[in-house]
This record gives sequence, C-alpha cells and structure tokens, in this order.
Amino acid sequence: MKTRVITSTVYMLAVAALCAAKWFIPDGWGALLFDALFLAVAAIGSFELLRAFGGVSVVQRAVACTFCALSAPMFALTAMLMGSGWTGAAVALCLGLLGVFFAFVADHSRSDANSTLRSAFALVYVGLLSAVLAASNHLTAGDNSMFAMLFLFLSVPFSDAGAYLIGIALGKKLPAKLAPAISPNKTVIGAVGGLIGGMAGGVAAYYILVALGGTFASSSALPGWAFALIIGLAVSVCEQFGDLFESAIKRSCGVKDMGNLLPGHGGVLDRFDGTLFAGIVIFLAFTFVA
Repeated sequence: MKTRVITSTVYMLAVAALCAAKWFIPDGWGALLFDALFLAVAAIGSFELLRAFGGVSVVQRAVACTFCALSAPMFALTAMLMGSGWTGAAVALCLGLLGVFFAFVADHSRSDANSTLRSAFALVYVGLLSAVLAASNHLTAGDNSMFAMLFLFLSVPFSDAGAYLIGIALGKKLPAKLAPAISPNKTVIGAVGGLIGGMAGGVAAYYILVALGGTFASSSALPGWAFALIIGLAVSVCEQFGDLFESAIKRSCGVKDMGNLLPGHGGVLDRFDGTLFAGIVIFLAFTFVA
C-alpha cells in the first residue's frame, strides 16, 4: 500500500509538471511533452499486452509496438503541420496493420493467424486509443486542450480513489459484486464511489482552468461546471469499464499484472487501462458536445 501511494504521488507530480509545461511553454511546444508520454504508454503498453498474449512472432511484435508508439506523435506532427492530426495517426496505424499482414504472408510459419490477430488487436486497442489521447491534447478552440488534459488526469485518478475509498468503507456492509467473474474484489458501491470521484475530478479540472485564467470555448448552454459534472460521470463509467476490460484480458491470459515497471501498480497498462478508455469520452465531449 505504501509503495502504491508513493508511486501515485510521483505520477501526479509528473502530470502536474506536464500540465505546467503545456500552459506556460508557448506555441504548443509544451503539449509535445504529453505526446511523448502517450508515445511511451503506447510503446510499453503494446509490448506488455503482446507479451501477456504470448505466441506473437518477433517480427509482428516489433511492427505492432513501433507503429503503436508512432500513432500519437504522428497525430501531433500532422496536426501542427497540416491541421489534420488524424491523417498522421491513420498513416501510422494503417502502415502497422499492413506490416503485420505482410509478415503473416511472408513468414506464415511464425506469424500465424493467432499472432496476426493479436498484433492487430494491439494496434487498435493501444495504438488507436493513444491517438485519441493525442487528439484531446491538440484541440484548437480556446483553452480546451488544456482543460481536456486537466480533466483526463484529474477525473481518472479521482474516480480510482473514490472507488477504492468508498469500497473499503462500505464494501463489507454492501457487498454486492460488480463483475465477480472478472474482478472479484470490485463492488457496486465502490463503482458508485468511482462515479462520485470522477465528477469531483471533472469539476476540479474546470475550476483549476478558471483559476489559471483559461477559457473554456463551448457552444453548449451548460455552464462549465455542469459540463464538467456530466462528462466527469461519463469519464468514470468508461474508466471503470477500461479497468474491467484489462482485467478480463489478464484473466484470459493467466497473468496478475501486465508488468512490474510501476511499483505497487504493475505495468504501464495496469496504470493507463482506464485512461485509454476515458480518453474516448474526453475527445467526443470536447469535439461534439462542448
């Protein structure tokens, strides 16, 4: 428990430093540090995932991990040069899929159908969702990209903390399980605590943006705090789903953690599983709802 708290504290301080760099370094250069984080998450996370799967050829693993890693920086590069980040992300992911499929044809004895499908899954799960995180990091309206990063990196840990604390406090009195076949320790009341935490994190992100003097550009009639409350709820739902999704993968692979890079947490995917899914809500909310 102590190790987990220390790791979480270091992680939050690092995120605070990235947010400060994004806010104070001009012309979008500070945002590139978040892109570097997403690159690392995609590269290490895809490696962890394919290692847990097993039976993936060396060539296909290398191709999948490389192009997963390139999805976020390619988004950032084409967003800055062409104004269309999805062009770069699509190029990276399509080249990755072509490479995986080419290896299947060229070296069928090692790169069999199972290896090919697992590599393609890694590209979609880790690579595409990392590109979605980069998309939220490069929103152009007002200070929405800053709001999105604050939202993502406050609402997700607040959701985690709410689920854990409420689960510990009330789990014995209200022991109904959320998904016992996948994650036996998670309770319904803990999930409710996560929803509360996610909403609190979203509202906190909004008021931090206001305190910084930032502008939330929105065509919605909702005040900023109400938008944050509603989207914080949706972020928590997706974050908890991402956690369960990752637990289902680990259970099917027969592993407890995806790795041991982060003491007390496990691997990179163990820490960012919910963040990858929460990023979908953040991107859609700031693109189509705000």
